[in-house]
Amino acid sequence: MPRLMLTDELWSKLKAILLEDRVYNKLEHRQTLEGILYRLRVGCPWRDLPECFGLWNTIYRRFLLWSRKGILMRLFKTLA
Repeated sequence: MPRLMLTDELWSKLKAILLEDRVYNKLEHRQTLEGILYRLRVGCPWRDLPECFGLWNTIYRRFLLWSRKGILMRLFKTLA
């Protein structure tokens, strides 16, 4: 399993942003964001994401949706 990037403290801040943008509070959103960060860090194709992050196509769809809504930019600014 790949090393995770988000601490519980950092996740609580990011989760608040997702809730502000009316993204439902689902447990897999943390896993999804970890998968997005992993892919950006490693540069692998979406289909090659490790299964521990969930289904690659779910992660990809959320990446597109969150990008279009500006949610990812807000999350990344919080991470910076």
